Amino acid sequence: MSERLTFVAVHAHPDDEASSTGGTFRLLKDQGVRTVLVTCTNGEYGDDTSGLKPDHDEHSPEEVALHRRSELEKACEILGVDRLVMLGYRDSGMRGWPGNDDPRSFWSTPVDVAAVKLAAVLSDERPQVIMTYNEFGFYGHPDHIQANRVTLAALDLLDYEPTLYYNAIPDSVMEQYRARWAEEARQEAEERRARGEEVDDSPGSGPPVDENGEPIRMGTPDDQIGAEIDISAVNDAKFDALAAHHSQIGDSFWMKMGRDRFRETMTKEWFVRVRDPHERSGVVDDLFVDYR
Repeated sequence: MSERLTFVAVHAHPDDEASSTGGTFRLLKDQGVRTVLVTCTNGEYGDDTSGLKPDHDEHSPEEVALHRRSELEKACEILGVDRLVMLGYRDSGMRGWPGNDDPRSFWSTPVDVAAVKLAAVLSDERPQVIMTYNEFGFYGHPDHIQANRVTLAALDLLDYEPTLYYNAIPDSVMEQYRARWAEEARQEAEERRARGEEVDDSPGSGPPVDENGEPIRMGTPDDQIGAEIDISAVNDAKFDALAAHHSQIGDSFWMKMGRDRFRETMTKEWFVRVRDPHERSGVVDDLFVDYR
């Protein structure tokens, strides 16, 4: 086909693009697809470069945003992103944080206002395939939820129908992740006790909950997965893109894996097909299967 193939991912913060679509971005770029990243917020409520949390008196949201922008640009270079669009909204912070009520925040921005900005990008690029989060924002973050709402509203402003996917992790895979995290936490606790360090055995805050206090199901039923993308050939690029976001991800479980284990473990990315003008069913291994 002569029509230019274009992929747009609508993410909430700098670093989100690497975690759930890093492999997909690099793979599509290598296949000749134009790739566009829309990042809705500046990420002001991330950790600063010295590890200070947003509630620390010396934490500077503006400096964090500037640093995260530089990390994002580096990650985009690694992933081969053709165009980065920053919508420029302020990070809203986690649910219940004061930043939720900041009129500059993404969460406080009227959906229709942000949708017009996003629709202008989509109308310019005319992507066949768009990706964002589900209605719970995957794990309940306000900015992820808002990205879902704004994307859906923007699609209603277009004069054509692209295919829409949500990022996802199958329940079966999430169970494996949870088991591995629990075992790693147990081993770390044992090592700390052996060194004579005090270990906090409290259960912690528990799983994320929605606005009604109900636990959010981070996994997706396996039978709802619409695309399973093999990224094993490009997961070095995904690892490097994650590493580029060192201020936020330097101590993450991804980095603790090391490159070799990452290569063995992080071999796929999954998506739920939400809207599809081709009405395809089943699981595909190519987001552009009906467009090539």
